Amino acid sequence: MKPSTRALSGVPDAGKSTFMSYCSILMVAAFVLFTVLNVELSNEIFSGFNSWILHNLSWYYVVIVSAVLGFSVWVAFSRYGDIRLGNDDEKPEFGFVAWFSMLFSCAIGTGLLFWSIGEPLMHFQGNPFLDMNGIEAATESAARMAVKITMFHWGLHGWAVYILVGLCLAYFCYRRGLPLTVRSGLYPLLGDKIYGPIGHAVDLLAIFSTLFGTATTLGLGVSQMNAGLNYLFGVPVSTTTQVILIAFVSVVATLSAISGVGRGIKILSIWNIRLSLVLIAFFVFAGPTVFLMDLTVSSLGDYVATFIPMGFWVDLDAERQWQGWWTIFYWGWWLSWGPLVGMFIARISRGRTVRQFLLTALVMPPLGGFLWIIVFGGTALNIELLNAGHLTQVVNENITLSLYSTIEAIGVDSMTQAMAVLSTLLIVTWFVTSADSGTLVICTIVSQGDTHPARSLRIIWGLGLGGVALALLLAGGLDALKTATIIAALPFSVVLTFMCWALVKGFQDERSGITYNANDLAKPVVSTDVVTSKLAEGEAALAD
Repeated sequence: MKPSTRALSGVPDAGKSTFMSYCSILMVAAFVLFTVLNVELSNEIFSGFNSWILHNLSWYYVVIVSAVLGFSVWVAFSRYGDIRLGNDDEKPEFGFVAWFSMLFSCAIGTGLLFWSIGEPLMHFQGNPFLDMNGIEAATESAARMAVKITMFHWGLHGWAVYILVGLCLAYFCYRRGLPLTVRSGLYPLLGDKIYGPIGHAVDLLAIFSTLFGTATTLGLGVSQMNAGLNYLFGVPVSTTTQVILIAFVSVVATLSAISGVGRGIKILSIWNIRLSLVLIAFFVFAGPTVFLMDLTVSSLGDYVATFIPMGFWVDLDAERQWQGWWTIFYWGWWLSWGPLVGMFIARISRGRTVRQFLLTALVMPPLGGFLWIIVFGGTALNIELLNAGHLTQVVNENITLSLYSTIEAIGVDSMTQAMAVLSTLLIVTWFVTSADSGTLVICTIVSQGDTHPARSLRIIWGLGLGGVALALLLAGGLDALKTATIIAALPFSVVLTFMCWALVKGFQDERSGITYNANDLAKPVVSTDVVTSKLAEGEAALAD
């Protein structure tokens, strides 16, 4: 069977007011208004849902993410691994170096800037795995365990979610000619019903999953940005300041999304990587270099030896506070970001084989994240081992200051201010690209696969993302942001389960010569030159 040559799909008059647009916008507006006008009630509702999920469905989150990882590895080594994400004779759209660079950029962003120091320091003080292994808190062994747990939360399990969503989108769009929307991943199971109410419902779930996942990242980022401005310029840490920052970033990201200045965003993203490497170099050479080298070897070995059993661990404590605050939150966060990062990975992976796509994307980005965690978290832990309480006290009082306190504790006075400014700049730029990418992906889904949605939609959703982040921040700060992520991930996790089934059936249908109907949503193919040109405008904005 010759695969479809249809590369991109959309809808007639895509990007204009449609049922999806009206429905999703009204639902978001209702959520924001209700939350802002009923802050205490909203917080109670979020807390109630969160408690119920943690008590009854923690095992489900653990199983679903581990199963996705196992499924991805199986597909990579199965007979379907040679299938190309495009025509049989199609070459990869991007060279390996460029492709790897974009995958690597996915591994570094606002989330790691926030957690790479704070999380290891908190695990260093106590976690269930210390008790299970007879390790005393605040020791060198506890430091190794803290790094391993942080790597686990940012490693293969989470990336498998992104990669599976990306594989489904890439296969059904570039190989089978379906629209670039989440609903297309269920075509083998639903057939033409994806073009009706069921398909709309699936895309709405993906929209809200992306919306809350991105809003959580924005909320975390703005808290750290506020801390940085306070450290540098004495700007007060307050809800008012954070509201202003959310509004500022939302406006900048919206202008970026509608202006078409893709080259500027691309340059910004390239500089993000360069500045990140400068910051890493400062930590490595000004910090405990030998300790970091030792920690790299031991941590990677510890992770490889234990990531599978850790992936199936469920806290039997009735409250499940530690696992709920950490592992379940992270799995929810990865699931919520699945449509966003998955769509970006799909967009840059055309022409790769399934096996090449899975193995490279499953290994390279986590390694980038591991490097960041070991360098930043390891430096902080070394400082803490030599001067007990110096950084843990800061983290316990205000985790958003962990990065700045670590830079100061390294002790290179001549560079402290410059590195603090650089860190704040990185937070701002990664923050903007996160908001921009979330806006573009949501608009693409709302437009039913149109990769160039109308400017009016970009404005609405760019401001809408900021509105949701603001509402959650007012409803309970960090706790509300985490809770919203866990809740939003639950329905999309069900969709992801069926996508696994549909993907295998899609492979089998192809071998049987069964074709798919892409006419209901499809429009003529955009030429390769146009696709490449437009992708260059959007790839960097989606790179976080």
